Amino acid sequence: MSRCCLLLLLLPAWLLAAEPEVRLEQRLLPGAQVISGATLELQVDLLVDTWFTDAPQLATLSLPGAVVSPPSGEAEHLNQQIAGKPFFGLRFTYRITPQASGRFQVPALAFTVHPGQASAPVTLSSQPLEFVVKGALTAAAAGAQADPLLVATGVTFTQKISPSHDPLRQGDSITRTLRVVAQGSEAMLMPATPMAQVDGLKRYVALASVKPLTDGRGGTTGGVREDTVSYVVSAPGHYRLPAVELHWRDATSAELHTLSVPAVDFEATQGGYKAPFSISDDLRELGQRGRVSIAGHWLGLAAVGLLLAVAGWALRAKGGTVLQYLRAWRAQRKQRWLASAEYAWRQAREQCSQQPPRLDALYLWVRRATGATTLSCLAEHFSSASKNRLLAFFGTRYGSATRASPTVDIEQLLPRQTRMHIQQHHMIKPRRHGLKPLNP
Repeated sequence: MSRCCLLLLLLPAWLLAAEPEVRLEQRLLPGAQVISGATLELQVDLLVDTWFTDAPQLATLSLPGAVVSPPSGEAEHLNQQIAGKPFFGLRFTYRITPQASGRFQVPALAFTVHPGQASAPVTLSSQPLEFVVKGALTAAAAGAQADPLLVATGVTFTQKISPSHDPLRQGDSITRTLRVVAQGSEAMLMPATPMAQVDGLKRYVALASVKPLTDGRGGTTGGVREDTVSYVVSAPGHYRLPAVELHWRDATSAELHTLSVPAVDFEATQGGYKAPFSISDDLRELGQRGRVSIAGHWLGLAAVGLLLAVAGWALRAKGGTVLQYLRAWRAQRKQRWLASAEYAWRQAREQCSQQPPRLDALYLWVRRATGATTLSCLAEHFSSASKNRLLAFFGTRYGSATRASPTVDIEQLLPRQTRMHIQQHHMIKPRRHGLKPLNP
């Protein structure tokens, strides 16, 4: 016995604590009897005496012949005293709108909650409920607008007029917006407000704006619907947008009510902008008859200016590339001239007229003109007098006797015709794709 008492003392306190108490309460508002088209609420309260460790899992409700809106993402928080014991809970609301008369059965619904200090999630089931729907008089039966009929606990009906111009002219438009705020009704079930067709005006109906009416705490209390239509003036004159009546039935008392917005009268003048003076008349008085002429030379100057502008733009955009190309072409041309036989001949004339005379440029000319590397290859082209003058030059220039070197008249030695003949019929062809002679 003492051992059992010792084990009980050693157990944690939370293991000895009782499971939390969980409650489910439900109700139908405004009651178990409504008219067709009215919206009633199924409120489900989930209560615990501790706290919630996770969001409850809600049941799905579907009723044939009725439109059911599930609870929103936000629940109403509750603090209650039941038999002197505090409970904390969440209230979820199902909105049910029956579309036909008869008896409806709400089945038992299963909800799973996660109370604090519980050993496992707890599943609660609601009790089956029943409500009766009575058929309501339609608006057509009451001599009002055609079906469907709005059923709500309270309705406000307003209009807004927005002209595109003041005063209106032919071609302008006037926009009419009708706003219905219905308490205790589903926004998606609110009927459209009729938009009349008016002679002389083109009607353009915009897409309606439908949204729920909230209480600011996440709950839905009704719906808001805005219907917008634009009328375009086809011709000047007087027009009237007729008054619009809205018939609705009280969901509580089943009484039929009528709301209306007044008619709208407006005038439309002749359309289009009218200048303070006539431009055509002024030109006609000046003899121009409303025509504008441009001289031909001005067109030519404009074309030339356009071409110059295009050329300037191209030069500015591609100027760097063009200058580089010109510089490269000029450098290549200069290099070809420096490597030509004509340039070597010009140097040979200058060197042979110097004191003492030089022959390196003459050898360069021979190599460039014929491909040969010695002057002996030119002997057959020289006359006897030219050969004697050349031998005398070599003897005085390179002989053992020390004498002043005479100058050589290279133009007499090689006249232009002789040079042309040598270049056209050179004895040794240059080797363009082979090796140079090993020992020239």
